[in-house]
Amino acid sequence: MPTLFVYALAALAEIGGCFAFWAWARAGRSALWLAPGVAALCLFAWLLTLSEAEHAGRGFAAYGGIYIAAAIGWLWAVEGVRPDRSDLIGLTVCLIGAAIILWAPRG
Repeated sequence: MPTLFVYALAALAEIGGCFAFWAWARAGRSALWLAPGVAALCLFAWLLTLSEAEHAGRGFAAYGGIYIAAAIGWLWAVEGVRPDRSDLIGLTVCLIGAAIILWAPRG
């Protein structure tokens, strides 16, 4: 499975799991929200093990850029808040950094 696809799925699982906890702790939702939240966070952790990165730390660092992109997408799609210029500039910087970490030639 291609790394970017794995990272995108992991980001959705992580954000969904964290949102479930947020809904319970901050939005007054039922504790039943915690069960799918825990399942989503376990799925997130497993998906990161499928990354093609040679070292876990480097893979996790590169994943951070994809997570930020997913979080900005969540902000817009789920919370209804359109990203502003600063959000998009910050996202671009993060994605460039993630690409460098993941694909820079090493040797």
